[in-house]
Amino acid sequence: MAFALTEEQNELAATVRHLLARRSGSGAVRAAVAQAPGYDEGLWRTLSEQVGAASLAVPEAYGGAGFTLVETHVVLEQLGAALTPSPLLGSGVLAAQALLLSGDGEACARLLPGIAEGTRLAAVCWAGEDGRWRTDRSDVRAVGGDTWSLSGTTTLVLDGVAAHTLLVVATSGPGRVGIFEVDATDDRVRRTSTPAMDSTLSLARVEFDGAPATALALDAAGRLATLHDIAAVAVTALQVGAAQRALDMTVAYSKDRVQFGRPIGSFQALKHRMADMLVEVETARSVSWAAAWAAARREPELPARGALAKAWCSEALNKVASETVQLHGGIAITWEHDAQMLFKRAHATSQLFGQPHEHRQRLFRQTFGAAPR
Repeated sequence: MAFALTEEQNELAATVRHLLARRSGSGAVRAAVAQAPGYDEGLWRTLSEQVGAASLAVPEAYGGAGFTLVETHVVLEQLGAALTPSPLLGSGVLAAQALLLSGDGEACARLLPGIAEGTRLAAVCWAGEDGRWRTDRSDVRAVGGDTWSLSGTTTLVLDGVAAHTLLVVATSGPGRVGIFEVDATDDRVRRTSTPAMDSTLSLARVEFDGAPATALALDAAGRLATLHDIAAVAVTALQVGAAQRALDMTVAYSKDRVQFGRPIGSFQALKHRMADMLVEVETARSVSWAAAWAAARREPELPARGALAKAWCSEALNKVASETVQLHGGIAITWEHDAQMLFKRAHATSQLFGQPHEHRQRLFRQTFGAAPR
């Protein structure tokens, strides 16, 4: 059995890659992150209207294209290679899937068409003050019954400042967590941009002070576990794209940089190091695609494949980015060179939705029923 992208998926990848080559070069990326909202709004409109990036994994019944998370994965990998900042991960994947998993058909019918079009941005408020995405409790408390209000603080909210709608994970009762919808513009919601190591990721701290909310799901621990797996797998697509970019940059530089009268790429020791980089990229891509396939079909293997992919791809990108800096020499640590951006992307995404050691522990528990000692 051949496991590879279909002809249509390859065409999708090529379309996005060519678009980003024209409109998301190094200068464009730096200009986009230097001003609000932290991404190129014109490029996002093109991705949404002409490519349908945010609609790919949204069912047709809710205004989407009716494809799967695999197609979204293809787009994310290209965005990762270009280091393009966009709301696709936060709104098009995390928020859209949170709505679908909530099981609230009315909320899906009301919110998903705008998210699919890219005209409505939604953000999931989940991580607590400790920067962890938990499924058993939350630092935000929901109070009410017929009507609900939220109080508390959440951190590391992707695209939290630019979002129109907030989907909040909050404690909904003893031992229960739920998903709630909040109007981001309400005056009882305070949003503060949080500087990130990776400037292409737009993060926010969101504080709720009795903010009115609509309950979408009151006992959502199991659904949040699935959402966490989906989010972790989506991050691996960005990591694989960045790793491929780092490898390509390094190979190209090794052909141009001359030392001792010959290109440095002709030295056997450096060839071996770049061959090792290639192995890291290709193995990371394989585990990432396998996890995306499981996520798209909600396979029982998703938790294990998601944990494996996030741990493997995080460490692979860290290794490849480090080698990129080493093999480029002194210019790689200058602000003007993109190698430092790839290095920061590696370290930032390795923390997003769980560090590698946390996912290895999850994988061990799923395999053997207990955590390693």
